Amino acid sequence: MSKAGHQREALPGAVEKHVLRRDGDRLAEASDMVAAEVPVAFAVNGAPFAVMMATPGDLEDFALGFALGEGIIEDAGELAVESVVESLEGIAVALAVPPSRAAAVEARRRSLEGRSGCGLCGMAAIEAVLRPPRPVGPGRRIAAAALDHALRELQRRQPLNAMTGATHAAGWANPDGAIALVREDVGRHNALDKVVGAMARAGIDPCDGFAVTTSRASYEMVTKAAQAGITLLAAISAPTALAIAFAQGSGLTLVGFARGHGHVVYAHPHRLHDLAREALA
Repeated sequence: MSKAGHQREALPGAVEKHVLRRDGDRLAEASDMVAAEVPVAFAVNGAPFAVMMATPGDLEDFALGFALGEGIIEDAGELAVESVVESLEGIAVALAVPPSRAAAVEARRRSLEGRSGCGLCGMAAIEAVLRPPRPVGPGRRIAAAALDHALRELQRRQPLNAMTGATHAAGWANPDGAIALVREDVGRHNALDKVVGAMARAGIDPCDGFAVTTSRASYEMVTKAAQAGITLLAAISAPTALAIAFAQGSGLTLVGFARGHGHVVYAHPHRLHDLAREALA
């Protein structure tokens, strides 16, 4: 049985598992849909680059958004997905970038090794990991009602989470709050990468709308959003202090605890125009 209590056709990224379910004093064998989580290995120009644990869907969006967010490339035209190969061990994605991006690839490879290791070795590695995002553009002013509408719509646009209860979602909303794109993944960073990649592939201007996410707002989420040119990021949970500092430094409007008809603005509230009192601007 699915999370909704009745049999449903599996979605990509969901796997059926047999379980033992307890309901009060009753025990019953059942089937349940759970979210898939597999290693996705990115190789760049023939060399291993990074392995991410992710939901196996929208992989070309994931690859492009990841490359943009990590600063490996500056625009979508610099990346080619040469192959996607599935095996029992995981999924291998072969990427190609121009030779002019070789230095950026090597710098980010060292940063990712530092993140996944037991510690950071030296100030150079720390600076590579905690790179401040670049400044964002002016963006659009957004009504609080549009933000509320986008969050409500995002909740209805998560079929994989409705089935498994185990995935995050990131969405891209038009200025009026209508959701244009949603991507789901077991990892909050992956979901945002997939949305950024989908936006780039569709030619969407990141200054003409805003991003919403079902996760907390870590510094990585702010960095990825700002690196992509997104000017407003709203999360249903809290930001970290470093995320706020990065948002302030890049000019990104950062919203947390965005639930129901309320939220907290942590940086650059001027883009939420019906909140813009002079004391907050």
